[in-house]
Amino acid sequence: MNAFLGTFFDWDYILQVLPDLLRTGLLNTLVLAVCSAAVGTVLGMGLAILGLSTKRWFRWPARVYTDIFRGLPTILTILLIGQGLAVVARGIVGRNPYPLGILALSLVASAYIGEIFRSGIQSVDKGQMEAARALGMSYAKAMWLVVIPQGVRRVLPALVNQFISLVKDSSLVYFLGFLTSERELFRIAQDLAANTGNLSPLVAAGLCYLVITVPLTHLVNHIDKRLRAGRAATRREPGGLDGLVAGGKVA
Repeated sequence: MNAFLGTFFDWDYILQVLPDLLRTGLLNTLVLAVCSAAVGTVLGMGLAILGLSTKRWFRWPARVYTDIFRGLPTILTILLIGQGLAVVARGIVGRNPYPLGILALSLVASAYIGEIFRSGIQSVDKGQMEAARALGMSYAKAMWLVVIPQGVRRVLPALVNQFISLVKDSSLVYFLGFLTSERELFRIAQDLAANTGNLSPLVAAGLCYLVITVPLTHLVNHIDKRLRAGRAATRREPGGLDGLVAGGKVA
């Protein structure tokens, strides 16, 4: 029992690594996740719109892109982008692989986020588009003002789940060899664990990940519960938008 506690819960090592985890690792983990989520969301929305196009030369490239980046292991994509593009992008990012790590995570995230957006948009009742067009809106305006906002609202829990995945996947960029000031949670803990032969620093890093992901998981459950309650209330209201569309009435 003492050997187990000494291997996983040695407080000397935990207290030794904790300042670096909180000061450097936590910040870099959040920067990697937030930047990748922002870029991935923009790209994902574009993929969703292209994937829903009636024109094959728009739809098929989006499908191929999605299949590739969803089908490849994340670590393989990180290595291919981070090392393969390093020579080409050296004039832009220098020898720093940090931006390439963000790019790799963004490309992977965009493939998943694009599918999330596409499913959300497709779940919106077709009558919403018909009602908007009947009010004189163009197809593009109806999509941006009526259909897409409803679709995004429905997939908010899935988007938060994707952000949680990005927080965890950020640990994989350590393969690119970041500078000391750019190390994320896993790399800081892994370095000390490798030097000491003790796993307590990794346990400390795991606790830091839980501090981020557990509240987000509860946020997902809360959002999902609110959305379900809102949809149920809308269905019960005779004058609700769904009721108007279903009844063929347009104000």
